[in-house]
Amino acid sequence: MSRTRRTSRTALLAALGLITATGATATVLGSATAGAAAPGCKVDYRITNQWNTGFGADVTVTNTGDPVASWTVEWSYAGNQQVTQGWNATITQSGAAVTAKSLSYNGALATGGSTSFGFNGSHSGTNAVPATFKLNGVTCNTTVPPTDPPTTPPTTPPPTTPPPGSKADNPYAGAKVYVNPEWSAKAAAEPGGTKVSNQPTGVWLDRIAAVNGSATSMGLRAHLDEALRQKGSGELVVQLVIYNLPGRDCAALASNGELGPTEIGRYKTQYIDPIAAILADQKYAGLRIVTTVEIDSLPNLVTNVSGRPTGTPDCDVMKANGNYVTGVGYALNKLGSIGNVYNYVDAGHHGWLGWDDNFGASAELFKQAATAEGSTLANVHGFIVNTANYSALKEDHFKIEDNVNGVSVRQSKWVDWNRYTDELSYAQAMRAKLVSLGFDANLGMLIDTSRNGWGGTARPTAPGATTNVDTYVNGGRYDRRIHLGNWCNQSGAGLGERPQAAPAAGIDAYVWMKPPGESDGASKEIPNDEGKGFDRMCDPTYTGNARNGNSMSGALPDAPISGRWFSAQFQELLKNAHPAL
Repeated sequence: MSRTRRTSRTALLAALGLITATGATATVLGSATAGAAAPGCKVDYRITNQWNTGFGADVTVTNTGDPVASWTVEWSYAGNQQVTQGWNATITQSGAAVTAKSLSYNGALATGGSTSFGFNGSHSGTNAVPATFKLNGVTCNTTVPPTDPPTTPPTTPPPTTPPPGSKADNPYAGAKVYVNPEWSAKAAAEPGGTKVSNQPTGVWLDRIAAVNGSATSMGLRAHLDEALRQKGSGELVVQLVIYNLPGRDCAALASNGELGPTEIGRYKTQYIDPIAAILADQKYAGLRIVTTVEIDSLPNLVTNVSGRPTGTPDCDVMKANGNYVTGVGYALNKLGSIGNVYNYVDAGHHGWLGWDDNFGASAELFKQAATAEGSTLANVHGFIVNTANYSALKEDHFKIEDNVNGVSVRQSKWVDWNRYTDELSYAQAMRAKLVSLGFDANLGMLIDTSRNGWGGTARPTAPGATTNVDTYVNGGRYDRRIHLGNWCNQSGAGLGERPQAAPAAGIDAYVWMKPPGESDGASKEIPNDEGKGFDRMCDPTYTGNARNGNSMSGALPDAPISGRWFSAQFQELLKNAHPAL
């Protein structure tokens, strides 16, 4: 699982229904729609997620009239909804009336052309879909047929988005996301688990045997076949975790893998090649397949090698033999050549790479790996952060620019000179850095929010006292870990934002790539046949190391090996969920 390996400065979807253990269904990132198509224009307004005080929505406008060079969409709310943040349009609101105007790059709409924009909003009470929409003053979604039917049929069909054979800019936009029936059954069997058991989670291919499956577990083809069943007539995303590098997880033990440091040949021929062969099967060409490539790998070659206080001999070996870079490049090249595969590379998290001496060097290494083994930057659709980690999505009560009595927040013990306070700011900054290095300007980011809610009674509602910079930060921070470097089965953690598409600028989706309830590692040594070791950071009695400032580990007791079901952790996540369930 993903490790918080820090180096100091010196070194919403509302539930659509209950799910049973035998009847998993795809989770729709959009549940309510307005009206049907008609001459002039069509507007589809979909609530993509909803919680007690807020919601997210996606709006698709289709021009069925004459071509336009720019557009303005208008509607009014019947309740007290307020737009708080938008993207792909300039959105303003006066009272109940909302106006969304096109931007420079998406204003032109041919006849039959469509475009989308989205926003987050607040509400209390009901959250009804608006009844009427207008496009450039013309009322949309009417049902009056044209008075003069066309005398000849159109010579070409209206364009689709994206055109056949091309990739969507954001694979999550307008798509369902696959619900893993194996995880769903375990979640639904837990007290209260049906509140989240219909949520989409990642499928972890963390060893060669996981590709084929067994009599008791689904293999890759079984998951893809089930995804086709869930897909129906719309779009569907399947999320796969590619996680089996040689010498895996060189700075920890809990998720060590089956392949030795030099077994790059087995990685290629027995792991990546079979996965690529299955994904390339035309049977699955209609699925949008998101791969998150090799978490816990490349950042180790920056932060956990000789010359750093957090260095380990195993990471020195992997840096010297180059097999992390080789393996990632090979995976990107093989998988990226498949037309419906979207590769997202792991980019750590702010509590690992947010320091000045980690950030830029890691971005450069990502570029090196993305161009290894015949791969190119075009094989990288985006990056994922916070995979299987606990960093807060957004800290609202303190900012990196804040000062307390003349002392910068960066000097607090918690922030410790980091440049970032949360995952959203880190993800957006890392995206900008990667684009500056030559990655695609439309690069998308994913943020794993499966366990970073930090809710319950421990969630602060205001900034901390301004006695000093530490009381200010510690009193206001959502992330309640003992230390930012703690990563294993954290006590007090909660489910975070529900999976949703396009929640913020530059972010393709919030995802639950780490299935909630699956352990990060054993709290004591447990023999197993998966190559997974015992890491003291999973022992609640451990007093720490250089990577967590020699602090207590904050881990829950009685945990099984990584990836196994851990009921106590699942209950902790339900109890502390934010937004609350």
